[in-house]
Amino acid sequence: MIRLPLYIVIGILTSFYLFPFSFTFIPQTINTKIMVGLLGGIMMTFNTVRQERLTITSGILGSIAFSFLFSLICFIATDINGTQDYAYASYIVSLSVWFFGAYGLSCIYRLTHGEVSFRLTTFYLAAVCAAQCIVALMIDNIPSVQIFIDSFAMQGQEFYDEVDRLYGIGAALDPAGVRFSVTLILITAVLNHDQETRNNTSYILFLLVTFFIITVVGNIISRTTILGVGCASIYFLLGSGIFRIRITHDAIKLATWFVLFIISAVILSVYFYETNEAFHKYIRFAFEGFFNYVEQGEWRTDSTDKLNREMWVWPNDFKTWMIGSGLFDGFAYSTDIGYCRFILYCGLIGFSVFAAFFVYLPMHFAKANPQYTFMFLLMMALSFMIWLKVATDIFQFYALFFCLDRFSDDRIPFQNRSYENRVLHPRYV
Repeated sequence: MIRLPLYIVIGILTSFYLFPFSFTFIPQTINTKIMVGLLGGIMMTFNTVRQERLTITSGILGSIAFSFLFSLICFIATDINGTQDYAYASYIVSLSVWFFGAYGLSCIYRLTHGEVSFRLTTFYLAAVCAAQCIVALMIDNIPSVQIFIDSFAMQGQEFYDEVDRLYGIGAALDPAGVRFSVTLILITAVLNHDQETRNNTSYILFLLVTFFIITVVGNIISRTTILGVGCASIYFLLGSGIFRIRITHDAIKLATWFVLFIISAVILSVYFYETNEAFHKYIRFAFEGFFNYVEQGEWRTDSTDKLNREMWVWPNDFKTWMIGSGLFDGFAYSTDIGYCRFILYCGLIGFSVFAAFFVYLPMHFAKANPQYTFMFLLMMALSFMIWLKVATDIFQFYALFFCLDRFSDDRIPFQNRSYENRVLHPRYV
């Protein structure tokens, strides 16, 4: 309990990284992701000078190579088309900021916990996502909370109010749904594969509680979260061990708690759906496809109808198909669909490199961590699914993976393994 305030501070820094926003009292160009990245850059500089070396794995070098090539193609696209739209021509800069931010977080995790494990990182991500969901409900229902948060957070909340959408602190719309989706997959991976978690009832309860909060409220914030719910559910059914011929004690315990939570969540949801007008509205929006299927016999939502009706916009000449038009910002071409926006911006040449990058990353980590292969395959599939709706990516999670203990197979061991090295350097094994 004494360390709880410290854990909350670390959770806030994790949220700054995962859900960046700008403060109202500093220039808008400096957001929390950049701040955490600056912290990581300072820590990396300190550790490099102190250790007189900098360890870089082949996975990081491969990521830099892909991002540089993609950025170069995007820059060429803008140059050929005579535009000044460098939205993704600077992708290598964005990737570097994610790297530094992940490094900074990993150093803080290690200073506090003595390790940077996959389980620990997932716990923080789960807690942050669940907290964002709770904050979003508070903002929507408690005016004083909304006024307080809007006083220091600049995140386009005027638009969210206009379209009547929930938002947290930097967490809103499809980008939030994508992050929620990945976090749900990570939670399931820990439940399926981490033996210490499966043997600890408190850990199981914490992850199940956060899972169901993100599932319900995350879908209210962004229905893109349903992709993560679907992937995580399949993953749990296949990997938890509850459908094997020989069922272990820990699998039985996990399945029991899971069933109890499903029953409790359904009962509570039905109760509030029938008795609370606001919750009724939330659930109707979050699971609109389900309600349309039950009531009309057709699985559809207003947003997917709009995507299918208006937003499949493709190039109309060979040059644009190949190298794009160099236009991305300002809702260019009036489409949100990632495939359309990327191809219209940098053509099939640029998009092919970008897509290959998000095949390379999960394959790299799956090779180093065979027990998590299915998790990385789901993350790869999710990368391609989200581009059906929005132009964003999930590299920030891979950046964290590069900083985990024993999560990459090609790192160089340190000669000096003193306690100070262990707690400060996020590449220690």
